Amino acid sequence: MKVKGQAWKFGDDINTDIIISGKYKFKTLDMRELAKHAMEALDPKFSEKVKPGDILVAGKNFGCGSSREHAPRVLKELGIGVIIAKSFARIFYRNAVNVGLPVVESPEASARISEGDQVEVDLEKGLIRNLTKGETYSFKPIPPALMEILREGGLVEYLRKAGDYKL
Repeated sequence: MKVKGQAWKFGDDINTDIIISGKYKFKTLDMRELAKHAMEALDPKFSEKVKPGDILVAGKNFGCGSSREHAPRVLKELGIGVIIAKSFARIFYRNAVNVGLPVVESPEASARISEGDQVEVDLEKGLIRNLTKGETYSFKPIPPALMEILREGGLVEYLRKAGDYKL
């Protein structure tokens, strides 16, 4: 599984309320509507600029804060293909996988990738290619069980395909 797109760069400790403000997430469950407000505290036009397959790059502790799935779901709805960060809040990491949004930890890539760089991520090989800078960074490949969940588009879709599970 490969993802290729433009990098959007954010810093450390981006919490779930920055990803999607509580003033919106309690008014509707419509992810298309919520996605219009993703990251707006840091970049009010973010949702208008992002293209499907684009890559969000962040520092440490991305997704800290509340455990609601809204945060990774709105990023997936926008078309973010993968999130690269120095580190993730554990609950955000798992929620992202559960909704089918790939997340990879790479301190080197987090530090070296600049906003606007063209980046390609090979999730199975554990490689990130910065096509703009001609650099390659590695990360621990996503375990096969989690890759299956991502391939199916999330945990619910994975369980539907597996059968024998009543939703």
